[in-house]
Amino acid sequence: MACAASAAVATVGLTVSPASAAPTKSAATQVKPGDVCTAANLGTRRPYVKTTEVTPEITHFKGWYVTQGTTGNHSVTTSTQTTISVSVGLNGNVQGSFAVETLGSVGASLGLNVQVNYTSTSSESNTVNWNFSRPGYYGVYKGTKKVTGTYGSLNCNRVQQGDGGWALKWIEGPGSGSFTTYTTLEEGAVRCEDSVPANSIMAKAKGLLDCGSPAAKAKHPAGAVAPTAKQTQDRLLHRKAPTSGSSAQRPKAPGRTAQADLSCQAGVYKIDVPGKPLNWSAPALANDGIRLRQSNWTSAHLDNWRLCNVTDNNGVLEATLWNWGNGRCAAIPANIANQEQAYLTSATCAEDDLQRFYIYRDVPGSSKIGVQNKHTGSMLGYDRYADGELIRQYSSGRQDGSGTFTLTGV
Repeated sequence: MACAASAAVATVGLTVSPASAAPTKSAATQVKPGDVCTAANLGTRRPYVKTTEVTPEITHFKGWYVTQGTTGNHSVTTSTQTTISVSVGLNGNVQGSFAVETLGSVGASLGLNVQVNYTSTSSESNTVNWNFSRPGYYGVYKGTKKVTGTYGSLNCNRVQQGDGGWALKWIEGPGSGSFTTYTTLEEGAVRCEDSVPANSIMAKAKGLLDCGSPAAKAKHPAGAVAPTAKQTQDRLLHRKAPTSGSSAQRPKAPGRTAQADLSCQAGVYKIDVPGKPLNWSAPALANDGIRLRQSNWTSAHLDNWRLCNVTDNNGVLEATLWNWGNGRCAAIPANIANQEQAYLTSATCAEDDLQRFYIYRDVPGSSKIGVQNKHTGSMLGYDRYADGELIRQYSSGRQDGSGTFTLTGV
């Protein structure tokens, strides 16, 4: 029979608050490739979970021997076995609403409460307070379920139907990657003779015990037991293995090159807010950002744009946006490109993915579009509709439709 002290498990450590728990939206309501979208979704981006794997992990462990007469409450200082950090993609962090929504989708699809904000399990020694009711050799532990997998990115775009007609649907766009998160931490104690559920955190802890003969265990004095060879090896392996946020895996910011030789289409456009008088206007000053301004607010053509070096990939346009007024190209500044709500500005035109944009279009006959930066994967929109408001990037776009614009020929 399992010892009463080891049969119970307590949840401790990181408290799952409403901000860090998986959303209650069921997996059935998650957006999937091929689902129908609307013109308001052109400026948005949604994640979908491709694969998931759930594995028990022991974050802290200590072998502990309880002799006759030493039962009762013990404070056991455990050693770090492994550290788990929450991450989405290769930046070793959780940046923006898209990353949070990705992890929320993971939790919903698995029915688990998982961490959806950047955090990590402790890398320091941790104390477990436990009531040992029987003598024996115990593995005292803290652990969690580590959740890993891959995700994709969906964008709304027009798709031609089999009958020749068109419809707006969610299609797979750029931005796939991997994620790591974990469930609430548990702590407990387990003995070699205890029966435990397969593939559980407790079973993982039991596997770290040196379950030799009882006679050999009886030679141990009460208290801490030296780590076994397997425990030591596991710790070394975990410490050597790079995490998803290691510097070796972090993408480098794209470098700028000499002035690009652009091949621009003949058309000139305004990028308007549908049904409103404000549109994108490039800054007159180099250090300013692209803003919503009244049409014809200036005679310098700062609100006129041309599409350059255009390619078409399965109906999605990729282009550099060249401004007629200042002769510069729309760009996300490299020094703030990793930030949610980084502003859009203009820079000397160069072969640089920070200056390349995907344009998602409504069905033919409509000029509504959504715009996405190629390097960051973020959609472009604005915080509020007002003269002088900066155009900014949002990793998931603006869910109120304020990321849908109109490409209007002039």
